[in-house]
Amino acid sequence: MSIVFIVLTLLVAILLICVVLIQKSKGGGLSSSFAGSNQIMGVRRTNNFIEKVTWSLAGAIAVLSVLCTYTMPDAITSASRVEAGAVEQTAGGNYDTQAPAQDAAQTPAATATPAPAAPEAPAK
Repeated sequence: MSIVFIVLTLLVAILLICVVLIQKSKGGGLSSSFAGSNQIMGVRRTNNFIEKVTWSLAGAIAVLSVLCTYTMPDAITSASRVEAGAVEQTAGGNYDTQAPAQDAAQTPAATATPAPAAPEAPAK
């Protein structure tokens, strides 16, 4: 249902853009093309009509936005969407094995490789 409200809001917004573009900033706009006041929609009535349509479309966008927020599905969940949850291990391995024993004669210092000798500086 919220998708219907979103589509309606977009359509009303496009209509509002068109109505606002018809208007002129200093009161001319569509009404300036009507020369005489004896026509069906004179200068005065055209400005009133366009202004009423503008306010009606703006109000419709506000109402549709509120209705859209009430019909949206819940975005709050207990699981995080950023981090994946911890994966539980179902089959365990054999973790009772012993570490290999080290000989007493073989120590980490004895197995370390000696550092390379620094090159001699040339004599002056």
